[in-house]
Amino acid sequence: MQRLYRKRIVLGVGGGIAAYKSAELVRRLRDHGAEVRVVMTQGGREFITPLTLQALSGHPVHLDLLDPAAEAAMGHIELARWADLVLIAPATADLMARLAQGVANDLLTTVVLATNAPVALAPAMNQAMWADPATQANREQLLSRGIRLFGPGSGSQACGDIGMGRMLEAEELARAAADCFETGMLTGKHLLITAGPTQENIDPVRYITNHSSGKMGFALAEAAAEAGARVTLVTGPVFLPTPDRVQRIDVVSARDMLAACEAAMPCDILIAAAAVADYRPEVVAPHKLKKDPSTGDGLLLQMVRNPDILATLAGRTDRPFCVGFAAETENLLEYAARKLRDKNLDLIVANDVANPSIGFNSEDNAVSVIDRQQHETRFGQASKGHIARALVAFIAERYKES
Repeated sequence: MQRLYRKRIVLGVGGGIAAYKSAELVRRLRDHGAEVRVVMTQGGREFITPLTLQALSGHPVHLDLLDPAAEAAMGHIELARWADLVLIAPATADLMARLAQGVANDLLTTVVLATNAPVALAPAMNQAMWADPATQANREQLLSRGIRLFGPGSGSQACGDIGMGRMLEAEELARAAADCFETGMLTGKHLLITAGPTQENIDPVRYITNHSSGKMGFALAEAAAEAGARVTLVTGPVFLPTPDRVQRIDVVSARDMLAACEAAMPCDILIAAAAVADYRPEVVAPHKLKKDPSTGDGLLLQMVRNPDILATLAGRTDRPFCVGFAAETENLLEYAARKLRDKNLDLIVANDVANPSIGFNSEDNAVSVIDRQQHETRFGQASKGHIARALVAFIAERYKES
């Protein structure tokens, strides 16, 4: 169940007696490392209190679409972007009908329409309501749009009936949620991923680096492992936990990173997400540099170019499928397309790091992918985890076509 570790799950609670199981579901999800934010419908509040779910989730429960405090920051959009998965448990017949018709008349249904994350429903209703042709038609409509259904199960119901319509138990739902992050599309493939910044020493105390946090590269490594790949993650100095089932190699400088990548070859796919320093000081001082009054207020460093890791690996005879990253502050697509050509890449991912909401150290991202034919595919703003999974799926598809 490590697949739920650090996943961000919006749990929707509909108005059915099975809402009492939602409390246990929150606990199970958190036990497996997920972060949970709860959204309740008006009906859900009649069966279980928001205070209970707030205490269990560790976050305030979201209740109203037109909450002035939340909507001042477009709260429903922020929730939709935050989520790696939207899970509605219980999903009543009424909720299924509204979602099938695209109705967005409360906070929960609005989040579902606004999110790019996977959506899953855990139906819970009387057996006759589940069997009704209208509910079954809504079920088919939801499935055709890619919404997952977990259950329902069969058994005794609160009304005394016996049959299909029971909401699955919390642990079953937690396992089903974990399965949403397992695709198998890269089973048997070796992915080499670079992440984070590099550091280039000036002296034993000082160095040159950049603002990269490594979050995007680590999210890509996690998504690739979920897709079944054997993942080697070569990372510069960052303070991030290693994703499950990922081999991590820590390096410091650009030359260290190149050596580690070459040692990890061959691979099937290279994703170069690291922000590698283009230059390093020509001479590293053996001792801490002191201020020299004779030189005035300045310090002159002679810089030399670092090896180009991506171009070097893309030029090998055992060249993998190569995906680069272009983090730019201006002329984003132009510079990215030039980098694609100059480095002989198959794909390049361009993101605007001048935008603080999607730049270095942010939790979200929004990117465009350019291929050799200069076709652009855009991925709108969402959590880096969601963007990573979408990118891995896109890269896997293009790799298979190559």
